[in-house]
Amino acid sequence: MDAVRVALLREVLAGTEWLGATRRFAGALRGSVVSHGGGLLLVGTPEYEPWHLAAHLVDEAAWSGTPELAPTLVRHGAHASDPAHLAVGLGRLAAARRGETLLVVSPGGPDVPLLERVHDARRAGATVLALGPGEEQLVSMAHESLTVPEGSELDLDTVQHLVSAAAGETPLPAPRGHRRFRDRLSRLADQLTAPPPARW
Repeated sequence: MDAVRVALLREVLAGTEWLGATRRFAGALRGSVVSHGGGLLLVGTPEYEPWHLAAHLVDEAAWSGTPELAPTLVRHGAHASDPAHLAVGLGRLAAARRGETLLVVSPGGPDVPLLERVHDARRAGATVLALGPGEEQLVSMAHESLTVPEGSELDLDTVQHLVSAAAGETPLPAPRGHRRFRDRLSRLADQLTAPPPARW
């Protein structure tokens, strides 16, 4: 993301409901995993796996002292020979139960097989959260959703950064060493404006 897009991000955050919307959604995510303590399952689509969101949530889990935020990335193309953290396949969704949270991230809407798995997980008692373009069937299944319409001021990747930063925000005065949401946004802006790393 270049400096022009970062400037747009700052303008958008100051002038719209995006900041409030991402904080509300992140609050629902954090509240679900903290109160239930059953784990966070993160899944995308066959074409889009939310690697970056998984990595940022792992960071936020460490920074906020909330290990429940560290997700299990559920992959469509997982193989038994993959490293353990990348080897969790869609069969994990069939085992989702009450107390677990399922976050579905999809830029174009999930396919029918994924929708069926999400529906089954919800029927088994899992809390379902949806982040994407607002696909009707998924939104109707979700306990909480954040819609990122095509052509909106922010793209899905940027919204995922905001959600992960807000999810790590502590609702009470932060203990020493914990970062506030404003600090996380500042760090995010710095990351987005930094020059690309040199290629070896």
